[in-house]
Amino acid sequence: MYLQPGRVLAFAHRGGAYHPEIEGLENTLAAFRHAAALGYDYLETDVHLTADGVLLAFHDEVLDRVTDQQGAIRELTLADVRRARIGGREEVPTLVDLLDAFPEARFNIDLKSDGAVEALAALVRERDLWDRLLVASFSRRRISRFRRLTEGRVPTAADPWQIVVFRLSPGVRLARLLAGSAFAAFQVPHRRGRFVVTSPGFVRRAHAAGHQVHVWTIDEPGEMDTLLDRGADGLFTDRTDVLKDVLQRRGQWWSARGGTT
Repeated sequence: MYLQPGRVLAFAHRGGAYHPEIEGLENTLAAFRHAAALGYDYLETDVHLTADGVLLAFHDEVLDRVTDQQGAIRELTLADVRRARIGGREEVPTLVDLLDAFPEARFNIDLKSDGAVEALAALVRERDLWDRLLVASFSRRRISRFRRLTEGRVPTAADPWQIVVFRLSPGVRLARLLAGSAFAAFQVPHRRGRFVVTSPGFVRRAHAAGHQVHVWTIDEPGEMDTLLDRGADGLFTDRTDVLKDVLQRRGQWWSARGGTT
């Protein structure tokens, strides 16, 4: 089972992008190994599709920001991308690289391109990944298509419309009627500017409808405590050390694999 009721899910966002020991190595095997060594069972990444149909674990549409190469991923082959280095030393991994390197981990995957939808659905079928992934997207079209292709068997996050409905509806009955129930969790920011997305009422309505609430991307211990007190079921963080410390202090840290640090 991907979701673990009664346990706080700790997500290593891009492997823990701003942990001092791995800063500059987001979405690399090195970053995810670091998170796994800390005991993180849930690893968050993003996927794009190369010109030759390979799913990459990479956030941006282009290589420019975090690698020593340039170019749009959709226009590059895997061989082209393999020449790039993140932080001067790490290759851009494929999603299969991550799945093989961490066979016991569960992945939260953000669909970043239209082309990745069908490829990810095919990989789920090929690798029998039905319970290892939770898939999200800022695009309602993408996530709806992925749900259709996988026949609703893979847990997904609410799309933007479903989030708005639950945040603004006065009650859970109306929210359910308008948003449906074809998703497992809300994955939302704490705030958008001065507007609080993850309000106490939002969390109550989500839970009443049987959905978890996962909040991104939280790096400050005080904000972590606030959201956990509010009932958040999971937190995404770039500071894997800070979130682990907070959860240990609260008696809410758990790891199926233990961790070595």
